[in-house]
Amino acid sequence: MNNAVAGFSKLSKEEKINWIAQEYFSNPTEAITTIKQYWNNDAQLQQLHDEFIENTITNFYLPMGIAPNFLINGKYYSVPMVIEESSVVAAAAKSAKFWSTRGGFKATVLNTEKIGQVHFLFPGETAKLKAFFNAVKPTLIDSTESITKNMQKRGGGILGLELRDKTSELDNYYQLHATFETKDSMGANFINSCLEQLAKTLKEAAQNHADFNEAEKNITVVMSILSNYVPNCIVRAEVSCPVEELAEKKIENPQEFAEKFVQAVRIAEIEPFRAVTHNKGIMNGVDAVVLATGNDFRAVEAGVHAYASRNGQYSSLSHAQIENGIFTFWMEIPLALGTVGGLTSLHPLVKMALEILGKPSAQELMQVVAVTGLAQNFAALRSLTTTGIQEGHMKMHLNNILNQYQATAEERKVIAKHFEKNTVTHASVVEMIEHLRK
Repeated sequence: MNNAVAGFSKLSKEEKINWIAQEYFSNPTEAITTIKQYWNNDAQLQQLHDEFIENTITNFYLPMGIAPNFLINGKYYSVPMVIEESSVVAAAAKSAKFWSTRGGFKATVLNTEKIGQVHFLFPGETAKLKAFFNAVKPTLIDSTESITKNMQKRGGGILGLELRDKTSELDNYYQLHATFETKDSMGANFINSCLEQLAKTLKEAAQNHADFNEAEKNITVVMSILSNYVPNCIVRAEVSCPVEELAEKKIENPQEFAEKFVQAVRIAEIEPFRAVTHNKGIMNGVDAVVLATGNDFRAVEAGVHAYASRNGQYSSLSHAQIENGIFTFWMEIPLALGTVGGLTSLHPLVKMALEILGKPSAQELMQVVAVTGLAQNFAALRSLTTTGIQEGHMKMHLNNILNQYQATAEERKVIAKHFEKNTVTHASVVEMIEHLRK
């Protein structure tokens, strides 16, 4: 058991599944049945999914839910969310409804600049390299013309190109630091193609540069790659209302609530242990919409957390204040998103999600995603500073246990009543189920 396998990628799908089943399961037949249970009945659709990645054996499903009533810049949205964590969609929807009667969310895209870098080594003098770069910069940009012409027609392309000296941190290390506008596409392939062309032209120009000696002519390009840290691709989301308007069933004293809420945010601003969990809550909302719309949530996560550390300490992405009787809650986050290309035109549910959002531009999607993150954060902080976070979570936890043990409708009714006044634990729920079944 657990042997190495040669040529796994060359096996057929059936052969891959049979090998996995025989190698790792005591009941291979049952394993194969489970794997095939998640195949799509439509062979064409299944093939489409199979070709998204390599070595596919089945589909791994995540629930797709809808959080309605998001009023953003005066327009209502129903937001599609793909996530496995209970309470997230409910919390987003609850926040959306709460703020829809208090002016809704405001969102503004502050900038849409994306970044890519050619990382290279040059063994000569910095002044010599700078003079060379200034001379060949127009040639470098012109060399990408065949790649950028279609993007330029849509108003995008290369925005800027600069030489960055990093030799104080690493011997002989320099960068071509390029900035891009990619309009409605996320632009990863476009940026990387441009960078590879810039690198090629840089090397060729160095080879032919009369002022370089033999060592200097041989510039070493280490790599050419976009950056997922986009501190100039920023969207701001916010909500505000007079403090007294925060009143609702669970907020009897809105002034006290607002002050406690602001303190909770300030704790996340200065305490990294809290900030990580605080920002994770924001990303519950952000990632769920990013996934639903076929964008790269790993890239978004990496960029957002780098941004949260930009001042030298990991800190809260969101902020809150009370000023002149007005409560304001806001955040600015980097989001490089696309609504064309990639999965957006391939995955049927991604296409549906974008339809539900009204076929947004990349900038509009940035606004929706940021707002959903802020809504999620508001819901979490409201729970934490009032009833506590566990109330909603434990309802879902109870439901999951009842599903696991296939509880009947009558059993559910009795158990739900019991746990209105008792703490939910896995053991106590199982004990009650067993007691009822005796």
